Amino acid sequence: MTEDERINCPIFQKQEPAIKEITDRINMAKTVVEKARFAEKSQAEVNALLSCERYDKVSIDCKRCHFIATLRKETANLIINAKKLI
Repeated sequence: MTEDERINCPIFQKQEPAIKEITDRINMAKTVVEKARFAEKSQAEVNALLSCERYDKVSIDCKRCHFIATLRKETANLIINAKKLI
């Protein structure tokens, strides 16, 4: 993310390192079950962004945050659903 694309929000800035760490753990996990466990943790962090009390529908930062959070939530859902297939 370039400086121009940075999301200027203290809540996003607080959650982002935790989400990135969980994402790294998902990527390093060897099994679908292990990936799903981290994906569930990711969902909890992402839900904090999607349920933000400071959400402003006209703010470009809020729009970017929700877009990224929604993509991450959908990705986590795919991983969790993949676990159900095994």
